[in-house]
Amino acid sequence: MAEPTSTARTVRDAALWIEALLKQFPELLGELAPGRPSPGAAPERRAPSPEAARRVREERLDALLVEKRHGLAVPGYSAAPLRLHVSDAVRDITDGVVELDEAVHDKLGLGRPRRARVPQRLVRIAGLLGRIADHPPLAAHVRDESRRMARRCARVLGDAESMVRVRGRCPRCDSVSLRAFPARRAVLCVNPACRCDAPECDCRTDPAYRHVWHEDGWEALVGAGGADRAEIDSSMDESAEAWAGPRAR
Repeated sequence: MAEPTSTARTVRDAALWIEALLKQFPELLGELAPGRPSPGAAPERRAPSPEAARRVREERLDALLVEKRHGLAVPGYSAAPLRLHVSDAVRDITDGVVELDEAVHDKLGLGRPRRARVPQRLVRIAGLLGRIADHPPLAAHVRDESRRMARRCARVLGDAESMVRVRGRCPRCDSVSLRAFPARRAVLCVNPACRCDAPECDCRTDPAYRHVWHEDGWEALVGAGGADRAEIDSSMDESAEAWAGPRAR
């Protein structure tokens, strides 16, 4: 059997990422349901502090803004506190899907798409993948955006971000601490003691800072630290097929 072309692989991955997002997004909305305990939360209820009460009011307002802006009814909404990072993810993904739907319709000359909720828009985009395949840059954009949103969904739902060891030494601290993060398409030094002498670098003042090399800096990393470019490229090949496999139930 002949190997699929690059564009065919891109469209195949886009379809799988869209499918993953279709499964995950309802779970993400479910996380907005009040009363869902955070991991490690104590079972007994205590009177909230003034600061906690203030955060609860802000999170309720945020949830109401999400509903007003996008027509997303929070399941079982009441006066109970909500998780702000979840509503942030819902808003980001909702905006992303709307923009992607509009970009696809514009590029294919289909006019402005009808208003719809996130799942309906995703199904609509998936139904256009055959035509999207005729436009390789658009296909890559659909894949990249659906992958980004599915990855954010997964992180909020508790899936750990994948990390791959990269051979070579960090040119900043000389430790064998380089790791590839496919979801970010970046290489990071995970050594918490890594520091450099660049005056504009935040590593001196922020203990949580990590040196990072994005795609345009990988060649410099190869030259300075002895990393293997082919290995980096291979570690970034985060196909939807490989990612979705372990999650299948």
